[in-house]
Amino acid sequence: MIPLNGGDLHIPWQKELARAFTTPEQLLDYLGLDAAPWQPGLAARRLFPMRVPRPFADKMEKGNPRDPLLRQVLPLVEEFAEVPGFVTDPLDEHDSALPGLLHKYRSRVLLVLRGGCAVNCRYCFRRHFPYADNSPGQGGWQPAIDYIAAHPEINEVILSGGDPLMARDEHIAALLDELEGIAHLRRLRIHSRLPVVIPARLTDRLRDRLAQSRLRPVLVLHVNHAHEVDDYLASRLHSWQRAGITLLNQSVLLAGVNDTADALEALSERLFEAGVLPYYLHQLDKVAGAAHFAVSDEHARALISELLSRLPGFLVPRLVREIGGEHSKTPLDLHLEPR
Repeated sequence: MIPLNGGDLHIPWQKELARAFTTPEQLLDYLGLDAAPWQPGLAARRLFPMRVPRPFADKMEKGNPRDPLLRQVLPLVEEFAEVPGFVTDPLDEHDSALPGLLHKYRSRVLLVLRGGCAVNCRYCFRRHFPYADNSPGQGGWQPAIDYIAAHPEINEVILSGGDPLMARDEHIAALLDELEGIAHLRRLRIHSRLPVVIPARLTDRLRDRLAQSRLRPVLVLHVNHAHEVDDYLASRLHSWQRAGITLLNQSVLLAGVNDTADALEALSERLFEAGVLPYYLHQLDKVAGAAHFAVSDEHARALISELLSRLPGFLVPRLVREIGGEHSKTPLDLHLEPR
């Protein structure tokens, strides 16, 4: 078991946001690492701002320059590389149905509730997304509500971002009030990495409001490595699970982070201990600045094949790729043959 982190568990999540590291030098000093070897790449924070909450930094191994959590958030010189095929809008999302509303799949819509994130992961496929044009805020929800109400084929709303849990509990509750009034909606899904980096974000108030909703609530976490689930986060997740909230996880396959069978096996086991089912393992979306995280399809298939031999089927995530314009995630053929 991973021990509780050394941070103060009673600090409200908003204050943890304000205490986040925003420069590589601050974070490296906190971890007892010399910044000199990374100096050529630290300027990459100008390409995409850096933000790392302290509870997430507390899960990193001090003095370890190869820590898999550190690699996800530290700006590197590789971000300046221009690699063919890696673009600013890898999923063709920049033209939305309405500001802040994406209708990519027939029965689901994605609502960009908040543009900001608690942590800026360097591989983020929306690192170039025009959030300023797609974050309508509480006062601008009505066109999206009207759109959803006018499309009876939509049965699920996905709150995304940025990170939707950057919104305050009362704002999410107010939106839920509106959505519950649309008869053809069945589910509300929240995609968030915020609880992984600040577990205190899983408040009792929000849990209780979601649990009381007529819409079936689903929380999809973004966890990439077993070390991201400490005991405090696991305790909060168990509380939400007991309230009847479905907990799933989707990961991104990342070179130097989780691209071994041992790492992925440990992740699935740790998630299940915390009450979370592995859902998707995504191949990296080819966003400009993140090519150094890419893993080949051949290696990805080999990893899943190995997991199938080590884990029960319900702990093996589906290997998928998201392709702009397609009507769903695209599963990767594993090319498995009978022995």
